[in-house]
Amino acid sequence: MESLALNIPSGTRTLLVIEYDGTDFSGFQIQNNARTVQGELEKALAVVYKQPIRVHGCSRTDSGVHARRHVSHVDLPFVIPEDKIPLALNAILSEDMSVVAAQKVGLDFHARFDSRGKRYIYRISDSRHRPSIYRRTACHVPVALSVERMQEAAKHIVGTHDFSAFCAAEGLDKDPIRTVSRIEVSRNSLTSQVEIAVTGESFLYNMVRIIAGTLVYVSQNKLSIQDIDALFIHKDRRLAGKTMPPHGLMLDEVFYDKIDIRTLMRE
Repeated sequence: MESLALNIPSGTRTLLVIEYDGTDFSGFQIQNNARTVQGELEKALAVVYKQPIRVHGCSRTDSGVHARRHVSHVDLPFVIPEDKIPLALNAILSEDMSVVAAQKVGLDFHARFDSRGKRYIYRISDSRHRPSIYRRTACHVPVALSVERMQEAAKHIVGTHDFSAFCAAEGLDKDPIRTVSRIEVSRNSLTSQVEIAVTGESFLYNMVRIIAGTLVYVSQNKLSIQDIDALFIHKDRRLAGKTMPPHGLMLDEVFYDKIDIRTLMRE
């Protein structure tokens, strides 16, 4: 690997875009005696660079949650050409995760704190029978969902609110005021799955999964549109929909002011 190194100063901060199937990971954040995305990536980096390297992620996804464009940054001891970094790391990583892009950034860049928003997608298969092909990436609800009702309910969630009713108990110690800038509910023409895309600045613990569960309840007439409005008044988690399973959730994109992740992946 030394043959790839360039003779330029160390201290190079590099952005990594990572894709992973979260099924067999205990989340992103490193844990003792558990397989995590951060842990596996740090192991691969240590092999390539011959020393420990800390990974700083944009988000700590839960066990079972997937990512299409997760962003991390690392400080590298020497430089490998950016197009060679994914090749070097992917030769070591298992097939359920890949580094799909790398780019040198300024030393003041931070994958988490410089993010100005994220988009998550929750996928639901509402076929009568359980899906096999998409069993790892879509939750099964065996009753047909009304995309139209879910779209109407989503309009009442968009905005800046106290999202206490959409937060698991473990996250209630944080400021519950959050801004959801957009929710798109659609049916994928190829998979026939219902997809709920939620974009916001930041999210409470399990917030997107509870939003998805609440929209499902509206479709099933377990909640009304008026009930959605009441959630922001009463701030009671028990009044919202259930927390949907983690495997239907995917971190789709992270947004930055000066870096377009999609463009970076195409280069």
